[in-house]
Amino acid sequence: MLYPITFQPILKKIIWGGADICLFKGITPAQDGVGESWELSHVDNNYSVVNNGLLEGKNLDELIRTYGKQLVGEKVLEQFGNTFPLLIKFIDAKDNLSIQVHPDDALAQKRHNSFGKTEMWYVVHATEGATLYSGFSKQIDAGEYVKRVENDTIMDVLQRYEVKEGDVFFLPAGRVHAIGSGCFIAEIQQTSNITYRIYDYNRKDVNGHRRELHTELATDAIDYTLHPNYRTHYELRKNAVIPLENCKYFTTNLLDLTSGMTRDFSTLDSFVVYICMDGEAHLCDNKGNKVLLHRGKTVLIPADTKQITLTPSPNIKLMETYIG
Repeated sequence: MLYPITFQPILKKIIWGGADICLFKGITPAQDGVGESWELSHVDNNYSVVNNGLLEGKNLDELIRTYGKQLVGEKVLEQFGNTFPLLIKFIDAKDNLSIQVHPDDALAQKRHNSFGKTEMWYVVHATEGATLYSGFSKQIDAGEYVKRVENDTIMDVLQRYEVKEGDVFFLPAGRVHAIGSGCFIAEIQQTSNITYRIYDYNRKDVNGHRRELHTELATDAIDYTLHPNYRTHYELRKNAVIPLENCKYFTTNLLDLTSGMTRDFSTLDSFVVYICMDGEAHLCDNKGNKVLLHRGKTVLIPADTKQITLTPSPNIKLMETYIG
């Protein structure tokens, strides 16, 4: 019988990583230079491993192949096969990340035999004055993009946002973006590790070399459409299901709870993932299984679960995501 499943985090040491992920998740001894914690991953060579219950030690690939539609849902299994469709991360940017873009499904399939990468960000916390980039600030075309990368002026046409806790950005494949120094972010994305690096501030690695740019590959991947605003606007309400995003790759809601809430998934043909950004709650499913959710924890609710109840103690802030 399947139950709410938690996984060992996969910690990634990266040149721009900080010290906050271990502190946030309560991992000891704390490590510096950790840029990402992959909370739930089916990326090749990075399969998440169960750390609770009877399935402890099994990886996500084994779970999908063993339990199939019980775990992910019949519709999800038909659409994505034996690939878990989402990658869940926490990201700690001590320094600026490179300016980048991700290909869509068609281009990623053609070039890399992979899914594309549409994603979304929730700002868990940010230092004063922290910024990120999403989209263009003026209309440009492919030719101007290439010239601006060559003459180091690409930053002049990117839309810059000063951010705070609770800010949300949806990043469809093709949208140029970057996380800035001082941002701590929860990320939901398609299962893909394909990134085209556009600009890296002329930084050098430990060997004195500049990191590779993917200017030519990115040219065809970029969506040059100009939008008036790239930030997601929503109304924050306590003890309510607040929609953040609904696209073909994921549906995501925010739950900011100070009292109990029951969620009915009896008609939902999908797994559900909860990502805890703050607080603590007991989660109980219709089979009698229980798990304690706390800051920094991610839990996978199998598709054969009909109902769960969340009991905050005394409050909890969660992102809830599934394939709608």
